[in-house]
Order: sequence, then structure tokens, then C-alpha cells
Amino acid sequence: MPPSTPSRSLCIVRGSINVDEFFHVHDIVKAGETISSTDYERKPGGKGANQAVAVARAGGAVEFVGGIGDDGAWLVGCLADVGVGVSGITRFNDVPTGRAIIQLDKNGENCIILHRGANYGPVPPIPSACLQSATHLLLQNEIPYETTLFSILLANSLGISTIFNPSPIPSAEQLRSFPWDKLTWLVMNEHEMYALYHALDAENVDLGSGEVSWPPDYQGGRKPPPRLLVCAFIVRILNTKHFSPNVHIVCTVGSEGVVCYMRNLGGPVFLPASELKGDIRDTTGAGDCFTGYFVAELMKLYEETGHHIPQTTTQITDLLIRCNQAAGMCVERRGAMEAIPSDKEVEERLATRS
Repeated sequence: MPPSTPSRSLCIVRGSINVDEFFHVHDIVKAGETISSTDYERKPGGKGANQAVAVARAGGAVEFVGGIGDDGAWLVGCLADVGVGVSGITRFNDVPTGRAIIQLDKNGENCIILHRGANYGPVPPIPSACLQSATHLLLQNEIPYETTLFSILLANSLGISTIFNPSPIPSAEQLRSFPWDKLTWLVMNEHEMYALYHALDAENVDLGSGEVSWPPDYQGGRKPPPRLLVCAFIVRILNTKHFSPNVHIVCTVGSEGVVCYMRNLGGPVFLPASELKGDIRDTTGAGDCFTGYFVAELMKLYEETGHHIPQTTTQITDLLIRCNQAAGMCVERRGAMEAIPSDKEVEERLATRS
């Protein structure tokens, strides 16, 4: 915890910002196949920018640090319009803004190709004025890996809570050498969890031999689905065998829900996915929405209690309920950044839950 608790938390997002180019297709293209798109859209994106917007829409104060090219100046306005601080954005003349080429099929599923662009440009270090006020640092894996490591080590040395969303997943070598003891929160999805599990050489563990208890009040006493239980078992292995007690893990499991493992609570916390009120239209930004909301809720907790880590199962459950709800609302809408709901919208949807 920083020496003195500020009146308001501040999150720094050191991450990517892209121009997202959406090609609407009937089905995702196959190898050797040429297809026509039914529509085309250009929108702001990048995991870092998306998550920064999610923090802002959830009510958190956030500063974004990253790089753009001359062709991406319009993106700065998109972030500023929703309340994201943009003083840490560097503009380059000799490199294009990062790109994401996204195929979006009729069922809302997507396939994405990334071009690094200015996200790998020589962006200056996080401004000292931001670091002096920051309580949380959020990173993904769409910027140079060395920058991610430097930022985490620096933030940790200053008592800033560090959150890492390893997406896209780093290499096995990078995962094995990562300074996990400097991390506060690891937020990942099911696929990233399996990649991390295998990279840390845990394949010799029999996944069928472990038991994970579940809370008696989970969905009226029903047992969580097998996928969620397996993920909880693996997450527990990662936490107790490979990580220090300071690392807390959240793993999203798609339509099955989410599992969180915090050693201070003595076991996993399960939560089902939120119920949708509409069809799944686009899953592109759901993960970024969840992560940004998660950090914003951690910030609120810190403001209220002075703790970076929930101290009770009720605290983490209430926090995850809001994140799940926000992500569920996101998939009911088209797009990524623009699909992220506001805190007020999430509150109104939660009020209608039975």
C-alpha cells in the first residue's frame, strides 16, 4: 500500500491503442479461401485503450500511456471524450498506428490479426507526475515485453498495485521467467490459463485427481459446471505451486462464468456468467470490458477500505458480479470500445435482477 491513501485512486494503463478494422462475414475465412465481407467498419481499439475506457466508464480515474502514428490522431479524442487521460500518448511521424484486422461472423465470434505499429515505438517512460498519484497499474501484452517488465518492477517498488492481463499470451520462456512475485493480480481467460499452466511445466499433475470445493450457495446449491471446476483446480495449482501468496488470480471461463483464487480467502470463489437480455452480437471487447471494470472496482475498494485486496468472500463476489454484468452487456452490442457499458447502465441492469 502506498504511504498515504489518496482521496481518489488513479489507474495508469500502459498499453496498446489500435485502429480496429472490422470485416463482417458469414463465416470466418478458411485457409486458401477468398470471401467477401458484408460490411466494413473502422473503430478505435487496442487492448490497452479498450481497458482504459472500461476503467473510465466504470467510474475510475485513468491515464493512458502509449503510442500512435500520424494516422491515429483521431483516437486521442475518442479516449478523451470518455474521460481517459491522454497526456501520456506519444505521436510518431515515421510509424503507423497499430492495427487489428477483425473478422466478425454471423454468430458474433471473431478472428483477429494484429499489427504492432506505434505500440512498439519508443514511448517515453510513464510520466513521474502520474506515478506519484497512481494506485494501480494495468498492463496487457500488446507492447514490448521489456516495457511490461520494467513498468511492473517500477510500480511494485513504489507500492502501486499491479494488474497483468497476459493477452495475447507471452511465450513459454517469458512466462517461466516472469517476475510473478511483483504482481498483485493476474487476470486471464481459460485459454491463457492453460497456456500458462503448461509453460510452467505442470503437465505431470493429474487433473482428474484434484478436488475443489464449491460454495453451498452457488446457483441455489448446484455444483459449478465441470469446466469451471477444472479451471479452479488449475488456478489453485498455479497459485500454490508457482506463485507467491501475493499473487491473486482471476480466470474468466466464457459462458460458464469466472473463478477467482485468493490465498487469503482459503479457496476459490465461483461466479456464473451473467444472464443476457439480448442475443450475443459481438464478443470482441468482452474480456477487455471485464478487466477494466475489475480494476475500477478494485480502485473503489481501495478508496473505501484502504485495501488493494478484498478481505472477504462477499467483497470479491460483489466485485465480480459487477464485472460479469458489464461484460455480459458488452456482448449484447456491436464493437469493442463503444460496446462497453457505463457504470450507471450496469447499476440499472443489476437492479432488475431477480
